[in-house]
Amino acid sequence: MRPVFLFILLILATPSTFAQESAKSITGLVKDARNEPLPGATVRLFRAVDSTLVRGELTNSTGTFDFKNLRNDMYRLYVTSVGNADYRSGTITIDDQHTVLILPVFIVKPSKTTLNEVTVVAKKPLIEQDINKTIVNVDAMIGSEGSNTLEVLEKTPGVSVSTEGEISLNGKAGVLVLIDGRQTYMSGPDLAAYLKSLPGGSLDKLELMTNPPAKYDAAGSSIINIRLKRTTIQGFTGNVTASYSQGVTSRSNDVVNVNYNHKKINLFGSLGYNKDGNYSDDFSDRRFYDANSSLVSSVQLQNHYQYTSHGVMGRLGMDFAASPNTVYGFVINIQSRPRQDRLDYISRRFNERYVVDSVGTGYTDGQYQWLNTGVNVNIQHKFGNTSRELTADLNYLNYTSRGEQALQNRVNLPDGTLFNRHQFLYRLPSDITIYTAKADYSHPLGNKAKFDAGFKSSVVSNDNDSQYFTQTGLSQTPDYGRSNHFLYRESIHAAYINTRKEWKRLAAQGGFQVENTQINGRQLGNSDVAETSFNRTYTSLFPTVFVSYKLDSTGSNTLTASIARRINRPNYQLLNPFLFYQDQYSFTTGNPYLRPQYHYQYELKYQHKQYVGIGIQYNRFTDVIFQMTEARDDVFITRPDNVARGYILALVSNVSFSPAKWWTVNANVTAARMALNGTVYSEALNPGIYHARVNLLNQFKFNKGWNGELNGFYATKDLAGQRITNPRYRVAAAVQKKVFQDKASIRLTFEDIFHSWQTNDRFVSLKQAESVRTNESDTQRIGLAFTYRFGKETFARKRTHTDNAADAEKGRVD
Repeated sequence: MRPVFLFILLILATPSTFAQESAKSITGLVKDARNEPLPGATVRLFRAVDSTLVRGELTNSTGTFDFKNLRNDMYRLYVTSVGNADYRSGTITIDDQHTVLILPVFIVKPSKTTLNEVTVVAKKPLIEQDINKTIVNVDAMIGSEGSNTLEVLEKTPGVSVSTEGEISLNGKAGVLVLIDGRQTYMSGPDLAAYLKSLPGGSLDKLELMTNPPAKYDAAGSSIINIRLKRTTIQGFTGNVTASYSQGVTSRSNDVVNVNYNHKKINLFGSLGYNKDGNYSDDFSDRRFYDANSSLVSSVQLQNHYQYTSHGVMGRLGMDFAASPNTVYGFVINIQSRPRQDRLDYISRRFNERYVVDSVGTGYTDGQYQWLNTGVNVNIQHKFGNTSRELTADLNYLNYTSRGEQALQNRVNLPDGTLFNRHQFLYRLPSDITIYTAKADYSHPLGNKAKFDAGFKSSVVSNDNDSQYFTQTGLSQTPDYGRSNHFLYRESIHAAYINTRKEWKRLAAQGGFQVENTQINGRQLGNSDVAETSFNRTYTSLFPTVFVSYKLDSTGSNTLTASIARRINRPNYQLLNPFLFYQDQYSFTTGNPYLRPQYHYQYELKYQHKQYVGIGIQYNRFTDVIFQMTEARDDVFITRPDNVARGYILALVSNVSFSPAKWWTVNANVTAARMALNGTVYSEALNPGIYHARVNLLNQFKFNKGWNGELNGFYATKDLAGQRITNPRYRVAAAVQKKVFQDKASIRLTFEDIFHSWQTNDRFVSLKQAESVRTNESDTQRIGLAFTYRFGKETFARKRTHTDNAADAEKGRVD
């Protein structure tokens, strides 16, 4: 790593040289007739002698513009903006005596033509590429309006979602999911349920970052930042989406997004309702052997799981421009998600001669209440006209869950005689409280150089009280031996520096983040269980380096190389040692001794405009965390553990092209070699496979407002710890008709047309046991969605409002 640190030090040292140069510049402020700063105005700089265009730019959120690195000459400024008359300045002279000019305020007057409404004709492309992220515009996906957020992610190029809700990006699990730049602090199943209750109609775009810069959190193998809709148009605007889909179960995703922008105040909010439901049929065949590999017994399990939930979400926020340089803001989020579920199972146990010796039946009835409350307060301040900026925000999050599960199982002999029967109850209250604080400072250094620095702190407290009761008739008796009260506290304090410099063709960015983590876990004792606790403290350094080079003068072809070190911390729920009953032959538990997982990522990427992107990635992992399964007699016990080292060598490509004017194709292909090398419960774990994923999206534009979409996804054999999944595929289609002068649309969607998205997998490295499993769920569906945009601009100027301090690059917290 020594060359990496030397490179970072070189980049950090270079800006001081650039800052010493005597740059010549023209800076000004543009305001409208109401004396308000005018963002988004076009300012063009011409030579006064021959009217040659020198440069042009848009005013920022405070109405300012800044032309730097100018030569001695005489200039004129032309200012144009929608809804206003053009403005032309007199002659402006730059020479050795006048190197930095700060001009008087320009006041532009309204034009005589009133623009009552703006109709957006251009459509955003599905995929946009940046130096360190891929942007997916959700509105470009026809099926998004009738889907929930998790379903939108499943259709996103490069993203996959497992049956357990684990999200992967380009084959790498452990993705950190952000909502408007803020971490959710939820693990797999809980995060999946949360995203299912967030309507797709509330999404603006997805930002996919396989190698985030140093200013982002170092947690996660990569980052997916989900941006919610929010407009900056003056006046009152919004949209409403209503959708319904039907498979075996019914679903609905409905949302209203509104925005009111007037003078110094920008109010925005959303109100959504989600009805979700699904079923899952799971069949497992497990076989157990003695030391001589002779069959001892086998178990067949057939589970049928079904759930329904009704979620309501609300979001309210405001930005207040207290001055041209200072904006205060707040965002309040509330989400409620009551849920009901039921699991029915049948088990058949066979002896060594494959003769049934017992039959088990059972069920689990669950009732859950879940409430999420989040509050964010933020500030953004710019220092004069220097483009220096300070942002800061505070966050409070609370997740409250009240669940209750009634379980019953019975075992009968082959002749029907009752062998035993158990009836018990779980009460599962849980409270998670999170406080975070973050500040970022950005300092331009001239000559296209920039320096960023910041800090963040977070405190997470988790109180999980699992209460176990044995039931006899209507009476309930506490079972303290199986109950568990787990307290967990985590504090993370971090600081980062990052710098970026651009030359004519070369650009470089480097930085590092240092994090100190302090965790404390405590399992409270009772009359039957002794109290236990654990403490852990560690400090880690996470460097990140990017270098890009334009292969031609227009920048149409670019090469980018990057190196980063990242961490996957075990979720606090994985650290809880509580033994949880799933069925008669399946238990899950946590592991308080989990260590964090680290990995290095190296990437070389070629980009041709927005049409072709090809990248080679090499990821090397240590202390890999997987859910591992051990066979004890006839019971499978699953718990997380640090089991192996591993690597993923991948070729990732994304191609967009148009075979015809009415037809656009986006193809995303990932080909990888995946391998592990470790030990699980004394068994060697060293599987290796070649894996490929293909996502093909066809979009069609027909006459009279008709659009169509055909999506296909195929995945070859996949690897996740001990589990190897067989190939599978799915096909989806959608058609859209725009109505009401393109203000509204009706969309018809077809999901998993052939009901082919089914899982077939097998376990490896099971000591004296083997297991295969098949699973199918409610993926074949038909849906209908209606979307309507309302509101118009009576004073039609755009406000290019900068993201407030709580958004992705301003408010990343952990």
